[in-house]
Amino acid sequence: MPAPDSEAAAIAAWRAEQYPRPAVTVDLVVLTVTDTDLKVLLIRRRDPPFQHCRALPGGFVRVGAGPDEPGEDLEAAAHRELNEETGLPRGSAYLEQLYTFGRAGRDPRGRVITVAYYALVRPDLAPLVTAGTDAEGVEWCSVGEVDRAALAFDHGQILDAAMARVRGKIDYTPIAFDLVPPTFTVTELRAVYEAIKGSEDDPGNFRRRFKRMVEDGLIEQAPGKRLTGKRPARVYRFVRR
Repeated sequence: MPAPDSEAAAIAAWRAEQYPRPAVTVDLVVLTVTDTDLKVLLIRRRDPPFQHCRALPGGFVRVGAGPDEPGEDLEAAAHRELNEETGLPRGSAYLEQLYTFGRAGRDPRGRVITVAYYALVRPDLAPLVTAGTDAEGVEWCSVGEVDRAALAFDHGQILDAAMARVRGKIDYTPIAFDLVPPTFTVTELRAVYEAIKGSEDDPGNFRRRFKRMVEDGLIEQAPGKRLTGKRPARVYRFVRR
């Protein structure tokens, strides 16, 4: 282990300008399910590059001036951008780091590395989303209808990576509960699974799965019922531990 004096001397002698410093951004794949359809949030870029093009929301990580001003952590930057780009308060959406994209030339402005995150927004919060100050507009778009090649930068690749991650996790993690209202019916939860997988789930098989989730204490019945069709349906809620 280096001596404290030599460690301090090495830090004092460090000159950041002697080394290339790529910029770092965070990009967000924000997903929701409305009308049984999986949707992704896209902005319309106000400024070059890719001016007026659709893109994923995101922005640059704030970097400090030195050891005494380190800037912000990646996760803090992701939470900040999610708030600025959607207007939703921190903690209202599930957020998880996805992957780092660093292909040379991915940004025409220079060497920019992005750390992508995906966020899951409940359908009752989706209408509250507003555009950030650096975007011309914001809209929820059906994932299956998004032209990946027309998105800015390599955002089509990032979107596909997020979809692969979410589809891979839907059956063994409780992420589906971040895409339903606070209370939901069996049918509404099944619609989320189907929207993410892109295929229909047999109602009988899903009810058996739902029953196991109740037995395992993951779901509990909530007060009240919801009018759906001919008769009211029971509503449930996710048991957060």
